[in-house]
Amino acid sequence: MITLKNLATRLMAGIVVLGFAAVATPVEAAECYRGTLDKQYCDRNRDQTADLPLDASKWANPDTIIFSYTPVEDPAVYAKVWDGFIKHMEKTTGKKVAFFPVQSNAAQLEAMRSGRLHVAGFNTGSNPIAVSCAGLVPFAMMAKADGSFGYEMEIIVPADSKIMSPADIKGKTMAFTSPTSNSGNKAPSALLKSEFGLVKDKDFKSTFSGKHDNSVLGVANKDYEVASVANSVMNRMIDRKVVDASKIRTIYKSQTFPTTGYGYAHNLHPELAAKVKQAFFTFPWEGSELKKEFKKEDRFIGIQHKTDWAVIRKIDAGNGIKYNCK
Repeated sequence: MITLKNLATRLMAGIVVLGFAAVATPVEAAECYRGTLDKQYCDRNRDQTADLPLDASKWANPDTIIFSYTPVEDPAVYAKVWDGFIKHMEKTTGKKVAFFPVQSNAAQLEAMRSGRLHVAGFNTGSNPIAVSCAGLVPFAMMAKADGSFGYEMEIIVPADSKIMSPADIKGKTMAFTSPTSNSGNKAPSALLKSEFGLVKDKDFKSTFSGKHDNSVLGVANKDYEVASVANSVMNRMIDRKVVDASKIRTIYKSQTFPTTGYGYAHNLHPELAAKVKQAFFTFPWEGSELKKEFKKEDRFIGIQHKTDWAVIRKIDAGNGIKYNCK
């Protein structure tokens, strides 16, 4: 079972929970529903995300909005990619906006839970954990011009590998990215078990690379025998010529999953939260660094965590994962 605590133990020194745990009023306590949410949150409208605290004194209205993007690749690269968007958010909100280059999923989760992170893009697999344990309220996702969105999980091997199908992974060592990653851990673990009868760390050994780009480069350089990655990340690396596509071969491709979900901290002042959403939905993509990097995407579309992430929660349930935030 993946918990926020043991995830942080693996990836960082530990979790120090600071900040804005709400003390429920009698009215709030009577109406509070949580589902998978941590005890400091309430979901009165049953949309499976934390509601704004009823006590306005607990609303956050920072002078500087801290924004982060999921740690899938070199943070320095993405600081430049997001620079134009950050300037647009500053203009829209009237606030300063700072890019926070997180090094791990655990660091990003802890930063929002502690109140030090206000707006963020959490990767597919981390979204349900961020919603339940850090109070994330997802509202947007990148999409193509026709409104389609998402990516696939691919299991890749070196081009000249003798591994021809997932069944051949038995007895080998497979590289995953991080415990919270959907395509880098949770989806392949569930699919290998259900479709091929292969149980991680029983039928094959596992290791963690830390990030998707590490796994992609590791396979291309033959440091890893096999790895599971998000093809959206891999394709961007190929487009940037960071990796040679001819050195990689795909042996499995999944169904399409929702991609990075963008959201704000549940206690963000509602007027500021509205301006943050406006910044996403009015961002001019044409000619931007975001468009150059993501290429196929050219807009942000609205999302509902309850419905759009149902398939990810189903995968988590199949893996026996519970969102235990302690």
